[in-house]
Amino acid sequence: MKKTLGGRALAAAASLFLVAVSNQAVAAPLNAMSAGVVDSSARPLGGIAPAINAAANSLTAAKTAAVATITSAPRTASSVTSVAMEAAWLYQNGWPLYALVDRYSSGTPLDQEGTCLATAVYFEARGESLEGQLAVAKVVMNRAASGQYPSSWCATVKQPWQFSFVRGGQFPVVDTDCEAWRKAQGVARLAISNAVPSVSNDVLWYHANYVAPSWGAV
Repeated sequence: MKKTLGGRALAAAASLFLVAVSNQAVAAPLNAMSAGVVDSSARPLGGIAPAINAAANSLTAAKTAAVATITSAPRTASSVTSVAMEAAWLYQNGWPLYALVDRYSSGTPLDQEGTCLATAVYFEARGESLEGQLAVAKVVMNRAASGQYPSSWCATVKQPWQFSFVRGGQFPVVDTDCEAWRKAQGVARLAISNAVPSVSNDVLWYHANYVAPSWGAV
């Protein structure tokens, strides 16, 4: 019993000693602070806060300006070059084809040649994927540039026995209020801009892989 009490007394004394030492250790820096002892080499946080805020504000302003430019430019742009530059930038920065087609499905009205291109897409490939529709537009453009076909897109599309929807050199009536026509215009604008990769410039024929036309083996 005596040994046990003695051990408890010793433990209690040791605990009191540690508490006292800890209090002194905590009190020391507090006393130093109250006495005005500081590290002169340390930079106060207040000195860099304005710089951080200025940088954050500049970044926010830049992002806002970029978004404003991207969302407004092509809707009213009359220059094919401006559309091509923006479409190429958007594609390179991750915009998928469906988003680009939707973006350029409206805007400055297409001219006669562009309308012929969109009409070919509408009648020849509106049931295909957007990639297929773009390929059809590019084939028309490739033919007109090849020297083997009429030199304009309209004449190329209306050339006899080339596109089955053409009757007597005339186009059927387009339902200009439908979604397929809206997409066809977007595809035509992207094809004209040459911003999105499609078939190579030497491709003069194109068909879906689930059909086998007579010329497919050529």
